[in-house]
Amino acid sequence: MCERRKRVGIAITLREFLESHDTDYEVIDHQRTHSTLWTSEAAHIPGDKMAKSVLLGDDESYLMVVIPASHRLELRELSDMTGRDLELIDEQELTEAFADCESGAVPPVGKPYGIETLVEKCLVDQTDVFFETGDHTKVIHVSGTQFRSLMDDAQPARLSNHL
Repeated sequence: MCERRKRVGIAITLREFLESHDTDYEVIDHQRTHSTLWTSEAAHIPGDKMAKSVLLGDDESYLMVVIPASHRLELRELSDMTGRDLELIDEQELTEAFADCESGAVPPVGKPYGIETLVEKCLVDQTDVFFETGDHTKVIHVSGTQFRSLMDDAQPARLSNHL
């Protein structure tokens, strides 16, 4: 069984990744929520600035897609773009892949978890970005510059449409 590791509401893997990138960030508390869009509302953050991660997979590997909370992933177009038959990962696999996170509170950084990542172009153009910490009661706020640094290995693409 995987050990669940968290400290002060930030997943250990995420905390170490932020520290290794010398990231300046702010942790914001909010009421417990169970979706990224609800989190943006509870924390009074515009949905276009709240990064949400969607974990997909096929027979070969996982793929993380990072889009604004106010957007919907275009899965068919993404599968066409990547040439892969991608499907949403079930809750059990998600929990195993992100063992130091609460179920459904996955941070939008695939690199420290060894997962290839794509990021919505409009999100990397934001001046400020907010995202889950691995906990359902906290979000992290970083500057757009810091977010782009964290996404340095993520391929930007048009992946979603506004709800």
